[in-house]
Amino acid sequence: MVGGEIAELLNNYKGDNNWKVQAKGTKGSQENIRRLDKGELDLALSNSAISYFAVQGKSGWEKKFEIRAIATLAPSVAMFITTANSGIKNIADLKGKSVVVGPAGAGFEMFVAPIVEAHGISFDDLNKKNSTQSAAVDMLGDGDAQAAFLGGAVPTGSITQACSTFDIFFIPFDESARASLTTDFPFFQEITIAKDKYSDLTEDFQGLNVGSMHLITSAKHDEDEIYQITKTIWENRSKINHPAGKSLNEKNAARFTGTPFHPGAIRFYKEINIWKDPAEAAKSTATAKTKTAE
Repeated sequence: MVGGEIAELLNNYKGDNNWKVQAKGTKGSQENIRRLDKGELDLALSNSAISYFAVQGKSGWEKKFEIRAIATLAPSVAMFITTANSGIKNIADLKGKSVVVGPAGAGFEMFVAPIVEAHGISFDDLNKKNSTQSAAVDMLGDGDAQAAFLGGAVPTGSITQACSTFDIFFIPFDESARASLTTDFPFFQEITIAKDKYSDLTEDFQGLNVGSMHLITSAKHDEDEIYQITKTIWENRSKINHPAGKSLNEKNAARFTGTPFHPGAIRFYKEINIWKDPAEAAKSTATAKTKTAE
């Protein structure tokens, strides 16, 4: 897991820094954010869509959480899939259908809801089912679900599994909806999935990064220490074997996804000339070319 690799990196290459980092297992982004808030964690991983709404105090969050980003990591490229014979042709067709929207309590509604709303239906219009991604594939095969929202790194194992089990149809995003999502929410990012990534794709799929994994901390965390943590991770990023390590690059690490960056991280990114003010980043994002999933 990338959290364990980052912890190991920080311990192995700490130099004169007096820290000891221990990886802890949690239930995911929402727990991580709350534990940062309580001072139970110093660093955590989160989906940037979930962090965005936590900072805003919206979409079920009971307050505005004072968290800050350190580095933007791997994209989560997700989409709705269905069986080829389901008759579902677009996202609006999901109204009233049984749809797997992720594990219970994982917070997937924070990015699934805006997606379906941009296509003219509400999250409540779905007959929502909760399960793991692997179980969602079984539910599609058994007829217990008519569609599923699946994704992660490309290729995603559950989608590959589905394609090898039965004929799959990748439900397309409406282009105007996709454009509005990337304009309205900083965590969404247009991504093209090459057709050779999944056997059931007949052409490149115009998809979405629905919220990159990112490393976060509390706004209260000492600036000098976060500077040193950011510097250590950056300078030793090649030691991260997880696919997220590839995303620690000049174009992505300091990419704004809606959560303010910690001053310590900003200081380091300015030193290596990759920092871009969020307001300027938003302008460039509006005109940026579509990224291709690797």
